[in-house]
Amino acid sequence: MKNTVQTGNTVSVHYKGTFDDGTVFDSSRERDEPMTITVGDGSLIPGFEAALSGMTLGEVKNISLTPDQAYGDRVQEAIQEVPKSSFPEGFEFNQGATVYGQTPDGNPFPAVITEENDTTVTLDLNHPMAGKNLNFEIELVNLD
Repeated sequence: MKNTVQTGNTVSVHYKGTFDDGTVFDSSRERDEPMTITVGDGSLIPGFEAALSGMTLGEVKNISLTPDQAYGDRVQEAIQEVPKSSFPEGFEFNQGATVYGQTPDGNPFPAVITEENDTTVTLDLNHPMAGKNLNFEIELVNLD
């Protein structure tokens, strides 16, 4: 068994994610359930995954990620106006609410309602964390 995290290792980490103002947006400790992943499988945002490389069991690391290391910048092209007729009859349009659509291959994706008028609704398809700096405290709790 290796002593430091390398690509291909399966690891478990506890983490706490915060915004620059200190607001916690996610914490595995609050759920009392560490996250287990295989390093290098592409399931994590790039900056988080890069931070794991070289960590040792029990090590705690604090990182700050810019949008390009996390969920990317917000893009105007991801804000789209769609006809209300695309939604089920009687659908309640609430500004700020998250709705779910489907990609052509059937995968679900979230969008936030930002505006509505008599015939259309404006949806923001940007990831909710796009354009944000993210801070993480990461503790390596298992290394296989």
